[in-house]
Amino acid sequence: MLQITDNLAIPDDELVERFVRSSGPGGQNVNKVATAVELRFDIANSPVLPEPVRERLLGKRDRRVTDAGVLVLNAQRFRTQDRNREDARERLAAFIASGLHAPVPRIATRPSRASKQRRLNEKKERSTIKRDRTRRNWD
Repeated sequence: MLQITDNLAIPDDELVERFVRSSGPGGQNVNKVATAVELRFDIANSPVLPEPVRERLLGKRDRRVTDAGVLVLNAQRFRTQDRNREDARERLAAFIASGLHAPVPRIATRPSRASKQRRLNEKKERSTIKRDRTRRNWD
């Protein structure tokens, strides 16, 4: 059972773990032991996720989510299988927790009269500097 919040937990039967060989340096250990973890979680068909959370997670443009709505996490940062397994589960919990809260909608605002005036004054100063530069070159 992977506990996300007090009232949201993912049962272990929804998580698919596969152990593969890690890439990169590590000597003979890399060639012998399958320490890397590939963790899969089906976001689209998970019965424990509330519908708004599912929509937010699937709406993210994350390359780790497949077209079928399956999140695939690869963990190979550590040398032991247990630590990589913990790392993958922590990252899954963080990913799901990021979809729990709805983003606050942006409220459009209008620029103030003073900010408009400042912008125009800066443009005028800049154009004067550039105009003087071209006049100086022709003299």
